Amino acid sequence: MKIKKAILATVAACACAGAWAQTYPSRPITLIVGFPPGGGADAVARIVSEKLGRVLNQSIVVDNRPGAGTTIASDLVARAPADGYTLLLGSANLYGSDQMLYKSARYDGVKSFTPIARWANSPMLLAVKKDFPEKDVKGLIELARKQPGKLTYSSSGTGVVTHLAGASFAHAAAIDMLHVPFKGGAPSIQAVGAGDVDMTFGTPPSVLPMAQGGKLRMLAVTTAERSPLFPDLPSMKESGIKDYDFSIWFGLYGPANLPADVSKQLFDASTQALNDPEVKAKLAKQGNLAWPMASIDQFKAWAIDDGKKYKAITERSGAVGGTNN
Repeated sequence: MKIKKAILATVAACACAGAWAQTYPSRPITLIVGFPPGGGADAVARIVSEKLGRVLNQSIVVDNRPGAGTTIASDLVARAPADGYTLLLGSANLYGSDQMLYKSARYDGVKSFTPIARWANSPMLLAVKKDFPEKDVKGLIELARKQPGKLTYSSSGTGVVTHLAGASFAHAAAIDMLHVPFKGGAPSIQAVGAGDVDMTFGTPPSVLPMAQGGKLRMLAVTTAERSPLFPDLPSMKESGIKDYDFSIWFGLYGPANLPADVSKQLFDASTQALNDPEVKAKLAKQGNLAWPMASIDQFKAWAIDDGKKYKAITERSGAVGGTNN
């Protein structure tokens, strides 16, 4: 009799779980983004979530929570209920870099989140002030070696992706450059446009308007191979740097212990959204490639591995130390 009751209880529990998953989502979903509106990450979030919402037949609200290198947003999702209604636009910094840079980041990239789907990838752009004397990356490297520590590169803050891209470039090219951090992407790019800083390693949405306006010059993409988004710009491998391949990716995450059925539903809907020609075109216009993976498990394994590499870059950059902000 006890066995029969146990079996019936198990069947009932499974039935309830299945019914609950079938009704998901029954109310609007919130997608937390750790960047301000108008930037590259925000564009990815809004473009993909708009189509994702249509696939799921439910609205998705993008909630920008910038600050402390995206750790405010990540911590918010790590502590949210695991019901699929609070999600995160995350990246490689979840897996150790945040904890190295910010004492307030108490979450664990592997234990605190449920990876769901990889969404997009973007190369960064190496751009110099318009009157920079060299015309290509090779010339830039030669000049840096003649004047160690003299050439400057801007970033939107110590330890953020624009800093790490520049620090990683200097390491791979075996040159010494001076890092000039700013409080945000806009002043970082504007400093190069004004000629106050020699170069920057910026995101396409921030670099392209000023490049198209003739205020700075783009020299290369930060990836090993040419990007189909910028076919006229040489790659780093072409420019003589074999061990440099830097890009930004974004993926969809939920809190830890997200129900498998909900994760699968979000993964399938994300895949459908990312394969939509209109979504691909909108992402490309912002300098991003739609970048889905074959399964949740594949994304999880890949993200953890890439996160380890990103953590090593962060440590090598010298930005480690931890802040309270």
